[in-house]
Amino acid sequence: MFTTSSIIDNLNQSEGLEYKKLCRSLKITKKSDKDKLDIALTALEKLEIINKNKDNEYICTKDNIHIVAKIRCSSKGYCFAVRDNNKEDIYIKENLLNYAWNGDKVLVRIIKDGYRRRSPEGIVDCILERSNQILLSKVEIINNDVYAIPIDDRILSKIKLPNEDEKYTYKSEKKNIVKVEIDRFPIGQEEGLGHVTKELELNNEELDNDFVLAKSNINKSKNNNFIEPKKLEKRERIDLSDKNSYLFKSWHSDNAPILPMIQIELENDKSTKLWIHTNNLSERVELNNKKSLEIFINGFESLPLLNNWQNYLCDEVINVSKFNLGEKNEAISLCMHLNSDNEITEWSFHLTLVKCSLIVESDHTEALLSRKSKSRITSRLLKPIKEHIENLDKILEISTSFRQKHLLEGKVEIPTPINKIKSLNEFFIHNPAEYSKGYFEPLIKEDCQTYLSPILHEGNLIWFKHSNQYGLNSAGYISKGLDYINVNEIIKYSEFIGNDLELNEDGNLLFSQMLKLCDDDNKKRILHKLLINEFKENGVSLITKDLDTDESEKLFISPWTIPGYDLTNLINQYCIFNMIINGKKSKKNNINEINIMKSNSWRLVNWKIFNSSVTKNIDNLFNKFVINKLNEYNNKVNQYKSNIISIKKVREAEKLLGNRYSGFILSVQSYGFFVEISELNVEGLVHVSTLNNDWYEYRSRQNLLIGRKSKNSYKVGDEIEVKIIKVDILKYQIDLELT
Repeated sequence: MFTTSSIIDNLNQSEGLEYKKLCRSLKITKKSDKDKLDIALTALEKLEIINKNKDNEYICTKDNIHIVAKIRCSSKGYCFAVRDNNKEDIYIKENLLNYAWNGDKVLVRIIKDGYRRRSPEGIVDCILERSNQILLSKVEIINNDVYAIPIDDRILSKIKLPNEDEKYTYKSEKKNIVKVEIDRFPIGQEEGLGHVTKELELNNEELDNDFVLAKSNINKSKNNNFIEPKKLEKRERIDLSDKNSYLFKSWHSDNAPILPMIQIELENDKSTKLWIHTNNLSERVELNNKKSLEIFINGFESLPLLNNWQNYLCDEVINVSKFNLGEKNEAISLCMHLNSDNEITEWSFHLTLVKCSLIVESDHTEALLSRKSKSRITSRLLKPIKEHIENLDKILEISTSFRQKHLLEGKVEIPTPINKIKSLNEFFIHNPAEYSKGYFEPLIKEDCQTYLSPILHEGNLIWFKHSNQYGLNSAGYISKGLDYINVNEIIKYSEFIGNDLELNEDGNLLFSQMLKLCDDDNKKRILHKLLINEFKENGVSLITKDLDTDESEKLFISPWTIPGYDLTNLINQYCIFNMIINGKKSKKNNINEINIMKSNSWRLVNWKIFNSSVTKNIDNLFNKFVINKLNEYNNKVNQYKSNIISIKKVREAEKLLGNRYSGFILSVQSYGFFVEISELNVEGLVHVSTLNNDWYEYRSRQNLLIGRKSKNSYKVGDEIEVKIIKVDILKYQIDLELT
């Protein structure tokens, strides 16, 4: 089904489309769909968003007064249109939303300029794309009609249901929430219409995953993105199957994302060849036309469920691409040459044939790093792998060396929060494909995937450098860090770090120094949680050869080493694969070929390495439309992960109603303060209304609540005794009171 956004995107990608070509681009064949397209085109013309040129082709208006934005609503009814590039948000009054909902992509027109501290005001003229095709709702009877009332109070509409859905009427004892599919969104005077597709009883804990997926607008699918795996063509490959290659794996689920292998070659001069062998998915998946991307529309990224994973690729592709112990596999590999100080001196990319010699698990890394002497092998875990220990020791040494280099460059480490809920174990194992955070997770011997990360990080940095030197586009992240915390933030955390502060001349404190100043383990753990909030989520960026002046000094990273995890990795690997097999290695009639996959080879190349056909295929993958879709889905996945952890914590707290615990105040607001119960590793709210011994005033600068009469205060870092008095599964909320 097409959207207004897809119409505009198709017109933006061409110099003009006549009606029949536009229908073909949108895959519209039915008369009913053409009627809907006619209505949309007429509306867009009247809004002067599109028009027709002299050849009767539809084109986007160049001097358009509309702004593309996303609607963000609060539970209190305040709505804003959020623009890209950190531009000022636009305030939208409820009666000017024109039935746009929270999360919808819209075109906004400014009707009143901002001044002083007031935001500009606007009106929604066009809804480009709906973010909610499924609503979680309570079914209620209103004036003898059946309605779905969204449980998300940021959605300001109700949906009319057929009379037969009356059987799903909400009952508090069952907590029966329903999934409602939208048949028609509200428009003008017409109500929205929908129908119930599934009932979810929140008293049934087994349905938590379905509930949270639906709330995050993610489809639960089984092989939904089915792709027939391509047969491999015979190509020249370096045969490394007689060398030892190691698969580091901590994830326990059988269908967790497939991971790359590491191979080490120790040279006589103490230099090293370090290989990263990645699963050759770009050889297996057809990505050479625009239609290929439509396969991934229901998922661009793999995500953990409570008992397994939901992969964005189908099982058929995964099974022919994964590395199995003792089996030969085709791979796409990076060879890094390291000197005796573990510094990378050169690199090259290759097609290879490899074989997995050992699956390295967390028990192995723990045993290797815990032994007192490298010369003695006493552990029962290490004796069976005695022949591999020298190689594994060197890999762990290199990984540690890479991480130390990253920290010296200003990056920071923050530990993963402690998990005490067994069903969430897979969520807390380190994900070496995660780049949306602005910090690293520390290397810990109990999780071998943490030692995989620094090596893959270097490999991903190398592809950014290599592709950028050749003027190729890639998809990646700005490698952000947080070197300084403002003094105002330090004041909030003063209970955690004490008074021994040495600020620089700008009134700032080095981030690493701040962490060292907290010497209490409990407070340090809570400080880590607080500081994580200072890091903004890092979205995927389109990295082009012509970086903006402001971006030229930023450090980018283009991940490609785990193509089984998400489409970002896959399309970057696809570019590497094409560079190997289709890249021009010399000028016409020149017999002296250049290895364009080797570091610094770009200095010898003064020609385009791709022909027009390959360039077109690559451009279909690396454009703003694809990048926006990747980020939209990534935001949903991050929301899902956060919510599934929250609901499981609430489930644990529900079993402990009335119990008393000690905890630390995490944050203070005007309406109360949030407390972490360290013993359970859950957070709950002490509402100000339960503090009935005094009238409490909120002081934002000091970040505390203080009693007007008693002068009792509650601030971040205070240790207090609390009792669990109530939980709310729908809001993932735990209510506490002081004891």
